[in-house]
Amino acid sequence: MRPIAEIAARLGLAEEEWEPYGRHVAKVEPKALGRLRTRPGRGRLVLVSAITPTPAGEGKTTTSIGLAQGLSRLGQSVALALREPSLGPCLGMKGGAIGGGAATVQPAERINLHFTGDFHAITTANNLLAALIDNHLYFGNPLGIDPRRILWRRCLDMNDRALRRAVIGLGGHKEGVPRETGFDITAASEVMAILCLAENGDDLRARLDRTLVAFTYDGKPVTARDLGGSGAMLALLADALKPNLVQSAEGVPAFIHGGPFANIAHGCNSVIATRLALHLTDWAVTEAGFAFDLGAEKFFDIKCRSAGLDVAAVVLVATVRALKFHGGSALETLTRPDAAAVAAGLPNLEKHVENIRHFGEQPIVALNRFASDTDEEIEVVRRRCADLGVPFALSDHFARGGEGSEELARAVIEFAESDHKPFEPLYPVEASIPDKIFTVASKMYGAREVVFTKQAERDLEDLVRLGYDKLPICIAKTQNSLSDDPKLRGRPQDFEVTVRSLHISAGAGFVVVLTGEILRMPGLPKRPLAESLDLVDGKIVGMS
Repeated sequence: MRPIAEIAARLGLAEEEWEPYGRHVAKVEPKALGRLRTRPGRGRLVLVSAITPTPAGEGKTTTSIGLAQGLSRLGQSVALALREPSLGPCLGMKGGAIGGGAATVQPAERINLHFTGDFHAITTANNLLAALIDNHLYFGNPLGIDPRRILWRRCLDMNDRALRRAVIGLGGHKEGVPRETGFDITAASEVMAILCLAENGDDLRARLDRTLVAFTYDGKPVTARDLGGSGAMLALLADALKPNLVQSAEGVPAFIHGGPFANIAHGCNSVIATRLALHLTDWAVTEAGFAFDLGAEKFFDIKCRSAGLDVAAVVLVATVRALKFHGGSALETLTRPDAAAVAAGLPNLEKHVENIRHFGEQPIVALNRFASDTDEEIEVVRRRCADLGVPFALSDHFARGGEGSEELARAVIEFAESDHKPFEPLYPVEASIPDKIFTVASKMYGAREVVFTKQAERDLEDLVRLGYDKLPICIAKTQNSLSDDPKLRGRPQDFEVTVRSLHISAGAGFVVVLTGEILRMPGLPKRPLAESLDLVDGKIVGMS
């Protein structure tokens, strides 16, 4: 790793625009954007998404890093704009989230564990507001908050299923007012979404002020501002608002900032970090979580719509193993050669290509190569992409870093230099909530019908009454299927999506739509990766 001062200088950041967090990490002042905005934006934005993944993921982050390194090797000025890892998955099932092989961001262990404390600041700000609500109830409840209609939950950056539902305030008069509540994982909290979508400190304050936390007994909304909490929350988030600067294994600058999940939140890194990358370099490479139907749909319909961003190219990551999985192969057989299974899984790839075209975009399919892939299997994917009329690039970045991504980098450059129209949102925000949900469910997932539970219908009435029905929607759905049933692989047909409840995220500026059995607090697997983590001779080991 090179000293972070070298990376900052390479970007053209002034000395007063960044603050070192040790030798290899820095915090960048958002005010740097004020200086940079006096000149036209330089960069072209590249979005990296993927087909529906296997449980291990298909390497979007690794591909993003490899692509950036490939662009750099071709003499291009480039920076990454990625999300921060959450401790929950790092210690649960997926392990580290800094790429892999020769395509990583560094310092790996520090980024995976605590990093610069952004997640802790977000957790604390969220839980401060929760404490203020309960304190307000304890001291007479002058606003008349209905304890049964408190919307704000606590959060924790850990997979802990035991905290999904909780009863607090037990133990008598001095311990508070008893009520039901629960915890979400920090990545799914509204404070995380607010931080990631905020344009600057003033916008962050405005979003915190309008955050809806509860209803009164007569149905009136109560906000964070009403409780006097938004100023303290802003103070707690002061450092967290500053994007983190690190570097890839080959010295490419990387802004890593914000970490919402795409299955239960909007799944994109911060607007501020993305803008910094765009203004400081000719290419900004970013990703949206999970498959295109989740993170990338929200990237366009929420992030790009809110921030006025657009893309120069969309990269769709596919793997031979995921195609075999969608073709019906069992997880334990995915490394065995089986070109027929790859062909059987192609409808999932085809659906995601179709999804990208719904936004007026054309994808570049990047096949993330694994050591077990055969030439015959690769050729099956290459031929299908030719039939679909989409560019195809084989990327071997895991084994060879930027050198292995040069084919993909050239494809991105060639595509970005062709005629390009602005993206088309999937739906108008003025449409009704049911219409917006059906549009996403039918066009992105392929659903035949959307069904609302009684609870969702009651939630919808509140949304309309309060005027929140003209916000974009953020659908929380399983990442394991195009449908809301994680067991349906490939390209499901003739299914319905069940809307369980609707949640107003007034500060973030969208409505969260919970579907199927999706939960906003994951649980640990039977054998969590935390069991293999250790500190040996001062070094962290076991973070796969």
